[in-house]
Parts: sequence; C-alpha cells; structure tokens
Amino acid sequence: MEITCRFPHKLFNFTLLLWVSHLQATDQSFTNFIFGDSLVDVGNNNYLFTLSKADSSPYGIDFRPSNGQPTGRFTNGRTISDIVGEALGAKSAPTPYLEPNTEVNTIHSGINYASGSAGIFDDTGLLFIGRVPLRQQVSYFEKSKDYMVRMIGENGTKEMLKKSMFTITIGSNDILNYIQPSIPFFSQDKLPIGVLQDSMVFHLTTHLKRLHELGARKFVVVGVGPLGCIPFARALNLIPAGKCSDQVNQIVRGYNMKLRHSLRTLNTELGYHNTTFVYANSYDLFLKLVLNYRQFGLENADKPCCGGYFPPFTCFKGPNQNSSQAACEDRSKFVFWDAYHPTEAANLIVAKALLDGDQTVATPFNIRYLNHL
Repeated sequence: MEITCRFPHKLFNFTLLLWVSHLQATDQSFTNFIFGDSLVDVGNNNYLFTLSKADSSPYGIDFRPSNGQPTGRFTNGRTISDIVGEALGAKSAPTPYLEPNTEVNTIHSGINYASGSAGIFDDTGLLFIGRVPLRQQVSYFEKSKDYMVRMIGENGTKEMLKKSMFTITIGSNDILNYIQPSIPFFSQDKLPIGVLQDSMVFHLTTHLKRLHELGARKFVVVGVGPLGCIPFARALNLIPAGKCSDQVNQIVRGYNMKLRHSLRTLNTELGYHNTTFVYANSYDLFLKLVLNYRQFGLENADKPCCGGYFPPFTCFKGPNQNSSQAACEDRSKFVFWDAYHPTEAANLIVAKALLDGDQTVATPFNIRYLNHL
C-alpha cells in the first residue's frame, strides 16, 4: 500500500524532470519581460475597472493573430514590442500578467506587465481609476520569478533571466499629467519642471535596480517620445497643423537627457555583473517621423486615424458603424492611431530603427546586438 501511494508522486516528479530537462536542453527562444504604459499594454487593463481600455472595436482592427478583434492593445495592430519580438524569434507575444492562467508562458516567452495610463509615479493616471503603476508591475515580476524558481529551480531561473530582455517603456503619462490643466479637488501644486524630471529619473532608476537585484541583466529603457507632437497635446495647446508644442517637448528633452545620464551611470556601476542598459532614443526617431512623414511613405501626421482631434478624443465604433467605418480607410498612411498612440505603420518604422540602428538611435548599441550578447 505504501508503494502504491508513492508511485504517482514519483511519476509526477519524473515527468516534471523530463519536461525541465527538455526545456533546458532546447535553445531558449526570445523571452521578453515588458513593463510600461499603454504604448506596450497588450490587455492588462482588460482585467481592471478603469476608464483606460482598448477592448472594443476598432482597436486591434489590423491585429492578425486575433483576426482583427480587440485585444487590449491601444493601436490598430502591433505594438513596437510585438514587432521587435517577432524580429528576434519570439514564438508568441508575452501574455498580459493579469490574464488568468498566464504563468505557464513565463518561462517560454516572458510576461507583459504594462498598463494603460500607468506611470513611474504611483498616483499618475489617478483619474482613470484602475491602472498598474510601475512599482506594482515590478512586484508582479517578483511573483513571476517565484513561479519560475518553483518550476526550474534557482540556477535554471538565474540562467534564463540572464538571457531574457527587460523592456521598460514608461514616463509619458507622468509628463502628460503634468501638462494638463488642474482639476479641482484632484490637483496638487505642480513641481518645478527640473524637480519633476529628477524625481521621475530617481524613481525609475530605483525600479531598474530592483529588477537587477531580481536577476535582470539585459535592459532596454525607452525614452519618452515627442509628446508635444501628439494630437492630444497639440489640441490642448492650440498648436496649428504641422507644428508641435515646443514647451511640452522641452520638458521631455530635459527628462530624456537626465535619464540617459542615469543609464550611463548604471552601466558603469553594474557593468561588471554582465549587465547592460540600452537607452532607446524614441524621441528623435518619432520626431523625425512626424516632421518628415512623407519620406517614410505616410500621408498624415496631424489627424488621428480614429477619434476626434478635439476633446473628448474618443475612438470607438458607433452603433450603426462597422469597425472599418469607425477609423480612417487606410491605416497604413497615418502616423497616429488615436489622439495619444501611433499606428502599427509608425510602430514598424520605429521598431526597425531600434533593432538595427546606430548609436544615435540606441546606445551603447541597438536591440539586436543586445539580444546576441
């Protein structure tokens, strides 16, 4: 009787051992742990009570894996992280952390923790109600790591994380919250711009160091893009077509400069741990795209493909519309999908540059080179 009771347990352990051995013997496909905001959210906000959602048409209209159905991506198709992952051999995009039963994907492809309206600061996006701030995203990764350790052990997890990429795309909402008009009962006294920038860099750096402590070694930290050029900021500041808000872009440039300096310091301090922080210069890339869009085969860099050019900037399918009627006819010719987010066409251009560009695009080297380290 004693032998009968033990046999299933031994069989389970033997099967698990075979599975782990097979996993470790097979070349690890591209694994990416993604942190950030709506630029890279793939559906976490679908599981929150929030005003920041992209779970209805026409969002996702050009996303082939879902046959054009919305997934929670805040664009018409793929995000930059989706495109980069495909180029580097990912078998599938990392699933959203809040999706039920997603843990099993952790070891194979990574996890996406990003959340629309989230920021570096905990209170960023408060008006949207539900969101997952960066601090909580890092805490979620810690839970994912615990799962990995249970599955493949401490050494297996350490080796896997050394080869994985950690992509952080966040900061836009912190600045957008700052430039918006104050709302009674919700607003606080605004910090001086320099203090805002320093505080953002300090808190982001703190979270990067925590991820390093948890085993991350390959980082891609994406700078904030030219927010003064997005339809929302131009409408807010009454900027005419073809122009950007210099005031907003100046705030972004100052933050990016300080972030870049901080990442250089981290590379110096932690480089002996075989750790690399790549700074992705999305600002210059996207500004060039907005100002020279026709050179990239696009036709419109002012109006959003979906939703209004003025408040409330809503992008949705009306009761008597189909998904195609709710958006512009040719999404491949627009820079902006809605008042805040780029189209897949724009994402493709930026992703290709980040993958293979020179040091003006990504420093100390591009993402493809980082992946081969």
